[in-house]
Amino acid sequence: MITTIGVLGAGQMGNGIAHVFAQYGYKVILFDIAEAQLDKAVKTIGQNLERQAKKGAISEALVVDTLGRIKVTQAMEELGNVDFAVEAVTEHEPLKLEIFRKLDGIVKEGSILASNTSSIPITKIASATNRPDKVIGMHFMNPVPLMKLVEIIRGHATSDETFAQTSELVAKVQKEMAVSQDYPGFIVNRILMPMINEAVFALYEGIATAEDIDKGMKLGTNQPMGPLTLADFIGLDTCLAIMNVLYDGFKDPKYRPCPLLVKMVNAGYMGRKSGRGFYSY
Repeated sequence: MITTIGVLGAGQMGNGIAHVFAQYGYKVILFDIAEAQLDKAVKTIGQNLERQAKKGAISEALVVDTLGRIKVTQAMEELGNVDFAVEAVTEHEPLKLEIFRKLDGIVKEGSILASNTSSIPITKIASATNRPDKVIGMHFMNPVPLMKLVEIIRGHATSDETFAQTSELVAKVQKEMAVSQDYPGFIVNRILMPMINEAVFALYEGIATAEDIDKGMKLGTNQPMGPLTLADFIGLDTCLAIMNVLYDGFKDPKYRPCPLLVKMVNAGYMGRKSGRGFYSY
């Protein structure tokens, strides 16, 4: 039975994942190497819970209870007794492999190790452990408390039991599940990122302004935000990393990252988080 969940990485995705699990009654141990990031995560979770309470989505009592179920730590060893661990660190393959190697040696035998990766093959991540049958992809959408979808990815060795327990967990936090085979980008980013990349090409080639590209896709295809605004929200570095995973994984030129996207990331224009991307913030 899953009662305690470890979350690795207290950034935008990690704090959202911790928030959701704690809100639905799970004890959460949130790990990050940076104390400032942990402090920021707890503050963000508190603010998001208060926002939910003001809208009447949850009670004030649940705000207090949820925060009380979250423990923060800078020591990965404190995840030793969790029943389920979700990694949500930067989309950087060597870092993820290193974390799973360490995690495998720390977390008790029998516990499931999940990755929130949006593009890196689960089979490869699982190969860094001695429990590939207990490794699965659990890709939450951003912002986690609001978005209903969780993409579940089975690695080559993921067992039926691991899949069943993860599916049950998704249902318990009232999310919907989409199941993907383990190929680069899975479902959502396999379709979404080439669309964003094509929007960047349209800007790069002078087809239209950023504003008109976004307006065209918002008003012409009923998307809630244009692809360039969405890229800024996701982070241009993350978009580039995923396009590189698709390009390297399929060796197909249709996944070539737009040179403008590469140049902007090199210039430090990462989108909202850096204050500048396709738009200024």
